[in-house]
Amino acid sequence: TPKGSCLESVKIAIDTGYRHIDGAFVYYNEHEVGQAIREKIAEGKIKREDIFYCGKLWNTCHPPELVRPTLEKTLNILQLDYVDLYIIELPMAFKPGDAIYPKDENGKIIYHETDLCATWEAMEACKDAGLAKSIGVSNFNRRQLEMILNKPGLKYKPVSNQVECHPYFTQPKLLEFCRQHDIVIVGYSPLGTSRDETWVNVSSPPLLKDPVLNAIGKKYNKTAAQVALRFSIQRGVVVIPKSFNPQRIRENFQIFDFSLTEKEMKEIEALNKNVRYVELLM
Repeated sequence: TPKGSCLESVKIAIDTGYRHIDGAFVYYNEHEVGQAIREKIAEGKIKREDIFYCGKLWNTCHPPELVRPTLEKTLNILQLDYVDLYIIELPMAFKPGDAIYPKDENGKIIYHETDLCATWEAMEACKDAGLAKSIGVSNFNRRQLEMILNKPGLKYKPVSNQVECHPYFTQPKLLEFCRQHDIVIVGYSPLGTSRDETWVNVSSPPLLKDPVLNAIGKKYNKTAAQVALRFSIQRGVVVIPKSFNPQRIRENFQIFDFSLTEKEMKEIEALNKNVRYVELLM
């Protein structure tokens, strides 16, 4: 993000009423997020405990001995004493080291053999140390979740699994599995995503152009985006829409003054194409 834009966006979001901020070391803007939170605390607008901050363990930091130092580095950048949620960003590991995307001479990512259960034990130790209030995962499928849930001596199970989730990719099976285990699904790209061909599957049409979402929006005097967000939260999916546009930041928050009927929920569920926008090609 251009210098300062993240700082301003987070301050606008906090003023609007947002309290859940989803961040990551690999977004390179945690210093601005931390500054925005601290400035709003200094203004008396919020207290630290009002904010729910999620940080993420990057793929090059899976070896157990790297987990706590990586989280401490994040806390140092944020200038906060703890994160509310710390999650393993992806179930696969990259070669540890300074390169965020370590590549061989052919430009291919260098992977690293990883024991997710050992990484998880290091995450549990971070919770015990008070550096993270809760711990969870991201982009995990059922098999990967079961590896942790069935781990001998499990101390804390994942509280959440952050995955792509929206009307074109509703994740019904994973949602049901997570419900059974009291794992909250946090849906990223809840409005679809940008049309950047370098990392997005653009063969799927833009979600917000969908005629069903727009028709339902018209009925409630809401945008297709507001309908898509409302759909997710009514299914019990946490949404983390990204925006740097002040008007849209406010708009995305205005989804608590209407609710969708059962028929409308079913109509939107029927839009599912089982297609990911974010294919995680690496």
